[in-house]
Amino acid sequence: MTLFRKPASVKGWLLLLLLPAGIGLMAIAWLVHGLLLERMSREFVESRLKDEVAFLEHHIRQAGGQIDMLETGDYFEEVFHHAFAIQSPTQTVISPQSWRPLLIPLLQSDEQASIRVNDAKISSAPTDLLAYRRSFSVMDTPITVIVSEDMGALQNGQAELHAWTAVVSIVLIFLLVGVIWFGINLSMRPVVSLQAALKRLQSGEISRINVEAPEEFRPLVQQLNQLLDSLDQRLARSREALANLSHSVKTPIAAVRQVLDDTSRPLDNDLRHEMGARLSDIDRQLEAEMRRSQFAGPQVGKSAYPVKQARDLLWMLGRLYPEKSFELSTSLTDESRWPIEEHDLNEILGNLLDNAGKWSSECVELSLEQNNSLAQITVTDDGSGVAEDERMHLGQRGRRLDEQTPGHGLGLAIVREIIARYGGETSFSNGSKGGLKIRIEISV
Repeated sequence: MTLFRKPASVKGWLLLLLLPAGIGLMAIAWLVHGLLLERMSREFVESRLKDEVAFLEHHIRQAGGQIDMLETGDYFEEVFHHAFAIQSPTQTVISPQSWRPLLIPLLQSDEQASIRVNDAKISSAPTDLLAYRRSFSVMDTPITVIVSEDMGALQNGQAELHAWTAVVSIVLIFLLVGVIWFGINLSMRPVVSLQAALKRLQSGEISRINVEAPEEFRPLVQQLNQLLDSLDQRLARSREALANLSHSVKTPIAAVRQVLDDTSRPLDNDLRHEMGARLSDIDRQLEAEMRRSQFAGPQVGKSAYPVKQARDLLWMLGRLYPEKSFELSTSLTDESRWPIEEHDLNEILGNLLDNAGKWSSECVELSLEQNNSLAQITVTDDGSGVAEDERMHLGQRGRRLDEQTPGHGLGLAIVREIIARYGGETSFSNGSKGGLKIRIEISV
């Protein structure tokens, strides 16, 4: 059976954390107050008793050690409001007399400075007292002086003050509960505003969340808006793909139907080739649109391991083009991650390396680097390269600069489309070995 269960609400969790902490701190402060009060009162009384002993010593020395020459009786008691005892070899003076059973043992003791007596069982005398004892000599006559105070009355006052402190602490705890509850409700207002905004978003009143949220809630609002942008982009891509597909396959389907509906013409080899070409166009368009629909674009929480994916692709392309070498250059580790969806990174690297493998003579080089927050992908081949005036056409959908090489002219177009969705840039230039150099930069 679970003894401690985490509260289901944030308010309950905060109260469970803050309230016991506040009560504990208040209790500690109350205990420390009691200890400090006891220590301060003891030090204050000791200081007074020490001053009074010094005062008596001064008068005794002026009297040449003759205690009977001092004006004793009730004088010192009325001045000091303390009990005292003075002893010489020939005389002992104690005031008041009711304290005599307590002070006589202290006069006979060898203990110096402060003396504390607790739970004394003597009638007409205090049960708890603090005394200060000092021995000295005047003209070779030993004198002992003790001044003491009843600590019971002082402790009663301290107990009353400490009790009032406890009452004030309890009141402060209730005030603390109110302040904590008010603070929690105040801090949770942005959540209520966000909830209202989500309801308005669901009902179609707004298209994005615009809430004046504190700094701690702004990343949440931004991520929700990014998620909405991503959903809108996916919906737009799906609609665009359906429109493109409908438009691109309409003509080939009409041509095939025309051939099949024309019963006057025999189905010879030329017609078969024509129908095959039309069906190939349809298949190519279907493949391209299916690949486009799989592009995810930037997604929160999605990432890829570029080095691992690059090695897997290089190994596969090395088997596809056994007469050519594929080399990887990178300072990244195997654990390095980029915030790019794994399928998107595979499409980028796969299309670039496949194109480079087709056009290269012997070697394809892949470089993966990261400078601060910029991911860099560079693919270089040692082929014949591309003329400067034709580089502007690279990446145009269906545009092929060499019809002799197999392909549909979609690889670089797909790459450029993915890079654009990540807000990156693609550049083309001549490589160091005369071939084409493609450089991609994406902010990570």
